[in-house]
Amino acid sequence: MVQCDERPADRAPSWVRCERCAELVYGKRFGRTLSVCPGCGWHAHLTAPQRLDQLLDRGSTSPVGQVEPVHDPLEFTDTRPYPDRLADARAATGLREAVVCVRGSIEGRPLVVAAMDFRFLGGSLGCGVGALITEAARTSLRQRIPLLLVTASGGARMQEGVMALMQMAKTAQALTELDEAGVLTLSLITDPTYGGVAASFATLPDVIIAEPGARLGFAGPRVIEQTTGQRLPEGFQTAEFLLEHGMVDNVVPRSALRATLGRLLALGSPSRRPPRDVAPASSGRILRRPEEVAQRDSWEAVRLARHPERPTTLHYADHLLEDFHELHGDRLGADCPAIVGGPGRLNGLPVMLIGHHKGGPGLAERQHRSFGMATPAGYRKSARLMRMAEKLGLPVITLIDTPGAAPGAESEKGGQAVAIAENLRLMSRLKVPVVAVLTGEGGSGGALALAVADRVLISENGLYSVISPEGCAAILWKQPEAAPAAAAALRLDARELLRLGIVDGVVPEPPGGAHGDHAAAAALLRDALGAALDDLVPYEPERLLLERRSRFQRFGVETRIPSGTGRGTP
Repeated sequence: MVQCDERPADRAPSWVRCERCAELVYGKRFGRTLSVCPGCGWHAHLTAPQRLDQLLDRGSTSPVGQVEPVHDPLEFTDTRPYPDRLADARAATGLREAVVCVRGSIEGRPLVVAAMDFRFLGGSLGCGVGALITEAARTSLRQRIPLLLVTASGGARMQEGVMALMQMAKTAQALTELDEAGVLTLSLITDPTYGGVAASFATLPDVIIAEPGARLGFAGPRVIEQTTGQRLPEGFQTAEFLLEHGMVDNVVPRSALRATLGRLLALGSPSRRPPRDVAPASSGRILRRPEEVAQRDSWEAVRLARHPERPTTLHYADHLLEDFHELHGDRLGADCPAIVGGPGRLNGLPVMLIGHHKGGPGLAERQHRSFGMATPAGYRKSARLMRMAEKLGLPVITLIDTPGAAPGAESEKGGQAVAIAENLRLMSRLKVPVVAVLTGEGGSGGALALAVADRVLISENGLYSVISPEGCAAILWKQPEAAPAAAAALRLDARELLRLGIVDGVVPEPPGGAHGDHAAAAALLRDALGAALDDLVPYEPERLLLERRSRFQRFGVETRIPSGTGRGTP
């Protein structure tokens, strides 16, 4: 940002030149756009006080207790003594250190905020910053309110040597205590965030959002290019690049930050019981006896379950949940579009929704979503969201609609079998209620990876099978045209699954099927989910775990298929 006339530093310039497109913007207009270029969307750097002023409710701030760290532990001197550099930074910024920590509120919801200021020695992480971040986390822990970290840093502070390095572990431990206590943590990545900050408290919170164009990484691009001799791709380490590669949950423009953070903060202290002002949804109708479910041809059930206009997880999220906020990425390198999920409120109760997403009726969108066939990154993303739900005490709802897990060399190299197995283990021990609904196809282990639940329901026209009818026909019948016979033999429709005890109930669909009326299908699903959660939410974790494990242990022991029923034969 360039000032075009001389004014006191604490007053806005008359004109601002955009660093990206070089457009001149009238200073007052630039202020009204929150220091974002109205032409190209470039987000200018903000000071810590500016950031707090933009994010927090007016008049809500109070300082977090100060701490006095070790001063100049190495007696470091380069071209100047380190104490002189500190004094200059304090005089230039009016700050004591490179982070400002306060208690405040966003849209009336209390939180603790630690906002970094790049002007102060490049926002470097030294003993002072480490002590203040740790104190902010402890304040959050004592008061049981969420912690928001706003990062801007070039890395660890070289003038403090290995003492600065230790602050990475110190701040990571502080966030671990918040994890153990079930306190929500949020990170807002601003430009730039590198080095020791990126590799510690900036990337450990439950939800990571980034401003457009913000850069995040352990090593800077110049260092990487000099070390490897390779030219980096365009946009490398930017927020958009990181979103695509599963490292951040969302890229949020500055104008939407307060609203986004407000929705996320609503998850901060959920009760295990529904709010008192929310009417119980016990009126929800779940078909629990096989004779209540219409009998239909198995192949017709397959056709309906695969209907391209059947509602997807995102369709259901729009109809079922208030304040749904989709989260992205496995935090390891990818964001699988075949699995979607995020928090929202069902009948006023905060929940975590996770599900397969086949995409809309258009072929290009369905191909982008791999027809709901998840990669290992998709199952790792779902596991991350489940762990977050357990930490915050949110019930988990999974919506299953997939032909199976994504096949192929890339999935195998990524550890598809391990990713599915890890989900089975994780869901077996989640200490929050879990309700799974087979809303369409339930194909093999790719479906089961989201279906180890306290209550397993199936939509009236859903299916669940160890293999597709086509696959079964090819292997056992040795002819693909035997798929209808294989479908009948596999007993994969809702009525048969209820009779076998594989599902606990059937969710009715509108006449003709869910594809004909998404809103009506969602209303029926909402009632069923509400009824299931009304039953499960009061359970203590020990009861949930015991009954969930017992549910799956009995399969193959108690399940009996009455004699005299027709079976397909190869």
